[in-house]
Amino acid sequence: MNPFAFHTPHAIVFRPGASADLATVAGPRLGERVLLVTDPGICKLGLCNPAIAALEAAGTVVTVFDTVEADPSHATLMGAIEAGRSADVTGVVGFGGGSSLDVAKLAALLLGSGEDLDGAWGVGNARGPRLPLVLIPTTSGTGSEVTPVSIITMGENEKRGVSSPVIMPDIAVLDPDLTLGLPPAITAATGVDAMVHAIEAYASTSPNNNPLSRTLAREALRLLGAHIETAVHDGANREARGAMLLGSMLAGQAFANSPVAAVHALAYPVGGIFHIPHGLSNALVLPAVLRFNLPEAAGTYAEIAADAFPKLGEIGTQARADAFIGELEALRIRLSMPTRLRDVDIPEDALPRMAADAMKQTRLLVNNPREVSEADALAIYKEAW
Repeated sequence: MNPFAFHTPHAIVFRPGASADLATVAGPRLGERVLLVTDPGICKLGLCNPAIAALEAAGTVVTVFDTVEADPSHATLMGAIEAGRSADVTGVVGFGGGSSLDVAKLAALLLGSGEDLDGAWGVGNARGPRLPLVLIPTTSGTGSEVTPVSIITMGENEKRGVSSPVIMPDIAVLDPDLTLGLPPAITAATGVDAMVHAIEAYASTSPNNNPLSRTLAREALRLLGAHIETAVHDGANREARGAMLLGSMLAGQAFANSPVAAVHALAYPVGGIFHIPHGLSNALVLPAVLRFNLPEAAGTYAEIAADAFPKLGEIGTQARADAFIGELEALRIRLSMPTRLRDVDIPEDALPRMAADAMKQTRLLVNNPREVSEADALAIYKEAW
């Protein structure tokens, strides 16, 4: 067995209503002055109000930064840091989707350490220390609440990442009630995103691919595969919502330690250039990337196929990997998702630029089961178009 390291938050709290009890769950760790990072939609819905009220009732001063957008920009990150610095905060709470959680991670890092962001980009370069950090997801997709990764958009469309155990949160609070009523399209995209995390973590060629990550990835696929359609079509189903939230978190733990690969590398230009949500970007290129990987990964995909789609356990191993990809394609249709790049208004003449941009994601491509050249990336985009 190869040596490995497995990093995860100090504590994970899974309980309906847990966010409304935030002062008890995490108040002592956060301190007297807290920066809560979220987005305008979350504030408009009032989802964060019970958590804020709980902290304030316990005597905590809460500064709310609520202007995080999808694919958060460097300017947004700097705005959050300035808000935290002005309030002299002692802890940070990220509340929302992956974008809010990513901003919260780097805000906690830079407020706590004062280090230069330019020196933190990449893998293992963040030094810390950071401020105490609690993350509360409101979607079941990114798994950001348990990962050491934060992605920020620089300039018009370049995505940069910080990957370091230093930005792993102290506590992840999973409250299934926060995901009730999430719109079907968002539920579908984030759910498939979580499935991608599990698939890529399991198949990753990272030297740190390990038994814990593989076990978590398979359990994540069982939960997600069994409940995603119910969660999309019956958004008030608490059992399905809870299973999706837990599955997303397990997939996050898996890829936090066994990193993702070419699906994400090729999805980033889709989101960065055309501002397609991350989960949908992954879903659009997923089948084409997996099909490209088949010469090297057919056996690996066959191992996990029946976890997501139990009926595939009834067919032979040789045919199972192909059938797995087919089931993922059919799932997108059943979830009423766009299935082609052209369906989201990406022009064919943009594909070469996207392929060139995808090759910049070296930290991801190195983990792919099959080496990807720029010509390969272009061919994958053409298949997905």
